[in-house]
Amino acid sequence: MKGFQADTLYYFNQGQLKDAYEHFGAHLLKDDQGQVVGTRFTVYAPHAKAISVVGEFNGYEDWVHQLSKIDDSGVWRIEIPENLEWKAYKYMIETHRGAKLYKADPYAFFSSVRPETTSKVYDLEGYQWQDDAFMASRDQDHPYTQPVSIYELHVGTWMQKPGGGFHTFAELVDLLIPYLKRNHFTHLELMPVYEHPLDASWGYQGTGYYSVTSRYGVPKDLMYLVDRCHQENIRVLLDWVPGHMCKDAHGLYMFDGDPLYEYQEAHIRENVVWGTANFDLGRGETRSFLISNALYYLKKFHIDGFRIDAVSNIIYYLGDSRIGENQGGQDFLRRLSEAVFEAHPTAILAAEDSTAYPKVTHPVEYGGLGFNYKWNMGWMNDTLKYFEKDPIYRKFHHHELTFSMHYAYSENYILPLSHDEVVHGKHSLVEKMPGDYWQKFANYRALLGYFYTHPGKTLLFMGGEFGHMHEWKDYTELDWHLLSYPMHDSALRYNRDMMALVESEGALHALDHEPSGFQWIDQHNADQSILTYVRYAKPYDEPLIVMLNLTPASYHDYRIGVPKEGVYDEIMNSDKSIYGGSNLFNGLPLNTQLTPSHGFNQSLSLTLSPLSLTLLKWRKA
Repeated sequence: MKGFQADTLYYFNQGQLKDAYEHFGAHLLKDDQGQVVGTRFTVYAPHAKAISVVGEFNGYEDWVHQLSKIDDSGVWRIEIPENLEWKAYKYMIETHRGAKLYKADPYAFFSSVRPETTSKVYDLEGYQWQDDAFMASRDQDHPYTQPVSIYELHVGTWMQKPGGGFHTFAELVDLLIPYLKRNHFTHLELMPVYEHPLDASWGYQGTGYYSVTSRYGVPKDLMYLVDRCHQENIRVLLDWVPGHMCKDAHGLYMFDGDPLYEYQEAHIRENVVWGTANFDLGRGETRSFLISNALYYLKKFHIDGFRIDAVSNIIYYLGDSRIGENQGGQDFLRRLSEAVFEAHPTAILAAEDSTAYPKVTHPVEYGGLGFNYKWNMGWMNDTLKYFEKDPIYRKFHHHELTFSMHYAYSENYILPLSHDEVVHGKHSLVEKMPGDYWQKFANYRALLGYFYTHPGKTLLFMGGEFGHMHEWKDYTELDWHLLSYPMHDSALRYNRDMMALVESEGALHALDHEPSGFQWIDQHNADQSILTYVRYAKPYDEPLIVMLNLTPASYHDYRIGVPKEGVYDEIMNSDKSIYGGSNLFNGLPLNTQLTPSHGFNQSLSLTLSPLSLTLLKWRKA
């Protein structure tokens, strides 16, 4: 536990304190033998008239333990000579207007289980990490050139206890990690796991940023989950929301009776549609709070990166370019990226940004915002819009699939098929697809084939890997019983095999962000709705041919030009019967013929199955 020195306050006020959680909140005080001799509470509330800590240890009486103001900037503190570990508490804040507010601790490490809103004293120390080898080597390989297949997961509804109820993080370990390994996911992305009052908010309306939600156990349970993932070489990302906060009375909103962490001006503070308030990201104390929070998860929980929600709402005031650019918000993102990459050079810092704002994934020193990844929302919208159409009309919308390559290398992209696309009446991935039952799954496989072979890293929301039929239900577990049906079991096998190829074939990951890793063969065949392109592991060497036939028609002796003479083996066909298809595929190696086609000197003649993905790998004759 660190003391509170004058330079600490200076850095805190300037937005440069990177370990604010060591100075604020509730900390156990220990003697030289490690015995707890007291508990220290520290809180920032510059507008308060008086503050008390109230809890089960003093009958919630506000006269018993009153804090003292230790600095004119508004820091209050008390030391109580008792071991208060696990005890519930709040701050009673008396405002200058005479009101009494009962607030959870902004820096609390733990909280009572909802619907209770108290904080709890918790000792973070003592977990024995077993991921030393992973931590020592994790910065050797940059994700740009590695396979990245992210599994986006909502902890409470992936799988629940028999009869209902949430598993703890620790209880999920033996269920989740073998599943991730078996299906070749390289990264686990957890939807927000800090404290939030309402299950249905999915964690996006936070009240306790340092408090790992008590829904899923204690903070050391999350440490255990991350630890075990690391031992299996699976990286863990957190969905994190530094742009806006929950407005529940016990949270950060109007913490000491006046705007504190949020903007003073109501017209840029209030998100009316979301019912949240925007953080004032230009304020030093708010920056110290949030940047320290990111580093808290990196250092205390060994987290490997973040997906930042609603970045457009940070780049522009209220996410609206007509209102104007938020320079304070943009500068916050730059400082955040610098702090994150200083602590973890190969972390993933991904922006969920739907705008065309430039250089989101460019380094700060080159005028960028400093992210190293951006969700490709344009690709996602165009792709789903295309696949939802009946194949008979797809030829009129061919450009919706080819357009993404016009900007594919303007940023470093993650292709997201996320939770947002399978809720609120949008239908699950399978149910979005046109046609009968068989055609829906054939289209679904073709969609995911395009997803895995398009330049960029991939993110798939839970359930998408086995063809979940219903939209995601945020109150009950996935429909795991579907795996007893052949088509869903086949869908899982298809995704497993595709991700194994992404992992093993350098052409599907090594040059995701380099133009030399991609080449069109034929992007103009709109009439037949066929796309043909090449992926490379090394610039224009050893081609991997990708063919997408996006109508129910099949073709024999279909000719394509190829960039290299030799033999091409079909290493994947989504129409095979093991995946639920009609079993029309190329079983024998395909030899090039000296027949010019598509601008190449040699070509192949092959069978093209309906509504399918075909992958052809080159080798020397």
